[in-house]
Amino acid sequence: MTFAFPKSPIALAAIAAISALTLSGSPTVASAAEKKVSGQYVAGDFHNHTTCSDGSISMQKLVKKSTETWGLDWFVQAGHGGNGNRNCTLPEDASLATPAYPYTGQGPTTTWQSTVPPVQPKGLASGTSPNANMWRWQSLQEIQYPLLEYLSALKNVPLFLGVESVVAGHEHASMSVITGQMPSALGSTVLPASPTYTALGNANALAQWEYCFDRNDTDTSRGNTTTVSGVGNNWNCAVPGSDYSDLTLYQFNAAAQKLIPTGGAGTGTRGHLKTVEALKWMAALHGNTSYYVPAHLERAGPFNPDGNNGFNIEHLRNFNNAGPNVAFGFETQPGHGASSNRGEYQIKRNNIGGVATDSVGGTTYGGTGVYGAQVGGVWDALLGEGRNWWFFASSDWHNRGLFGPDDRRSTQDFQPGEYQRNYTMVLNGADKLRPQTIVDGLRTGNNFAASGQLIDRLAIVACVDSSADDVREMALESARKNNAKVEDNCATMGQKLVVRPGQKVSVGIAVRDPSGSNNSPYTFANPSLAQIGVSQPLDKPVLDHIDVIGGLVTGYKTPGAADYSGEWPRNTAWLDASGATAGLGAVPAAAKNTSAGVIKTFNSTGWKRAGQDFVAMSFTIPAVKASQYVRLRGTNLPAAVPFETDANGNPLADLFTNANDTTKLSIPCTVVATNEPASGATLVAGQTINGCPSHLATATGTSPIAGQKAVSFDIAAWADLWFYSNPIYLQVTGSTVVAGVK
Repeated sequence: MTFAFPKSPIALAAIAAISALTLSGSPTVASAAEKKVSGQYVAGDFHNHTTCSDGSISMQKLVKKSTETWGLDWFVQAGHGGNGNRNCTLPEDASLATPAYPYTGQGPTTTWQSTVPPVQPKGLASGTSPNANMWRWQSLQEIQYPLLEYLSALKNVPLFLGVESVVAGHEHASMSVITGQMPSALGSTVLPASPTYTALGNANALAQWEYCFDRNDTDTSRGNTTTVSGVGNNWNCAVPGSDYSDLTLYQFNAAAQKLIPTGGAGTGTRGHLKTVEALKWMAALHGNTSYYVPAHLERAGPFNPDGNNGFNIEHLRNFNNAGPNVAFGFETQPGHGASSNRGEYQIKRNNIGGVATDSVGGTTYGGTGVYGAQVGGVWDALLGEGRNWWFFASSDWHNRGLFGPDDRRSTQDFQPGEYQRNYTMVLNGADKLRPQTIVDGLRTGNNFAASGQLIDRLAIVACVDSSADDVREMALESARKNNAKVEDNCATMGQKLVVRPGQKVSVGIAVRDPSGSNNSPYTFANPSLAQIGVSQPLDKPVLDHIDVIGGLVTGYKTPGAADYSGEWPRNTAWLDASGATAGLGAVPAAAKNTSAGVIKTFNSTGWKRAGQDFVAMSFTIPAVKASQYVRLRGTNLPAAVPFETDANGNPLADLFTNANDTTKLSIPCTVVATNEPASGATLVAGQTINGCPSHLATATGTSPIAGQKAVSFDIAAWADLWFYSNPIYLQVTGSTVVAGVK
């Protein structure tokens, strides 16, 4: 099944426009000099929410939870684009007060105009006083940025602002433009002892991007006030070198000085073209200081050319072509890990334009969307082109569902750093961590993502003509030192190793499986593992095995060619009621890489234990003949765990632990809790629960365990843990060039 745009004049013109895309520069990744520089992996999160959008807590509280409670090394505060009427800079209570931002008795749900003194929305604001909405560009530029800069200086933690953009033609993307944010002089500034704080830096570039390109920002004021005398920003959103004369493709509004695509038939196609322009703008004006990562991209279904939902593989290729330094990966391990539908992915999850739309894949697979979880699927197709397209995760924090933000239980979200983390290699040398080196690290692809603290150190190294034992020890040393220093004839994640045909390549792997308790508040045995007779506390997971996944690199697809575009099969042809999937045979050629597969699996019988927490392993590719890549995944679950993994160890659909459909719930939770807080009480820090909590869903109807408490919500998340690494590329001389990586 090959996807094609509808044969309308708009769509045909769009194909021509997209086909004309050229790579706007080479990605800044993995130079020979960088390979010799030792850095450090640091944990962070770039997708979360406060009351300035649709979150439940203030910026102060979210920063404190993320960096103090959960120990993140870096943090990006990134609410939805568009507008909102709540002031997220007002702390909840005196414990969050600071000299520059004291507690006034008003909390973060106070509207802008009800704040004392009032804060007035600018531009063509919607709503009526005292609940008028403020455009996100104003809150970013004038209110949120100064607070975050102050907190960064006060706490000496690298913080910066981003946005979860509402994407024209699609759904959401995590992005930022860090130009102007957190200047180096901030480290020596003297902070005020009383209100107010005047920022040294600014988020002007991010605010302009938000005004210009976010689908929910319909302001036409050019970032100006509504008064005649107001000077304002006078933004112009035109992309250097772009031609907007073809009105079938682009609608450039002269008054607003930005693209405002018309609705109706072709909405998605026109919106996608606006988003490509957004990436071209970032690449041209802020190419080294911005990133754009589509978020939970399977959630809203396949691309709809007449709406604003979904991403197909061709859109990801278009993004990477337009700005390879900027659009370099996807957030396919989504947040919302404790929700009734893990990741908020579900069958017929949403009514979009009057159409019941399935998430692509129907649900997550071990907490990861089908684009990243399916071996040989979309991610492997992009890696098989030799693209710099990397795997990321996020918290997508909003709230804890039935519980307050200080409770350890959740029926919705985990806080940043509590459950999922990106571990990013940052080459900052003797300097402190800064936004620029963090963004540089994300761009390189030297990043791994892990859930539930399954692992917190990882090293993978590939070397030419070295012994497997030597490379294993090199990886172990890197993991112990938490760095990625490699020799001249070696490469690590996000890098490529150039080899001659027939040369031997040895790959070394080491991880730390930390002993002790993770962040889970549950001390009873994992009920998923209990099905197979394994007793392992939920708060003390143990790495069961690591899979090495490899595939061939065959080069970039050509825009407009038959193998460039392809929609993942709709769920009537992919996921059936039993949870079985159709397999790659149903996937169009453009969206798969049939050469990809699990080439090696390591477990306790095949790896070397090095001390209490580290394990190391290695293997050899004896005579490399063609360009290829290797990547890793690992889990706490062995193969053939009912309703969790298949006989080969692949994650099964999370259909059986999603409480949205209690007839599908299939794993019982039978341990009786004796220390659960009374109804309405908070499970505070330090408290645990020793049995199945009362908020678990009860299986019903045709479920094989109808009438019993079932693994669901946060128990489902803590029971089923995975990590994913990004790849190492091997480029064989005379074979396909890995063009996306230097």
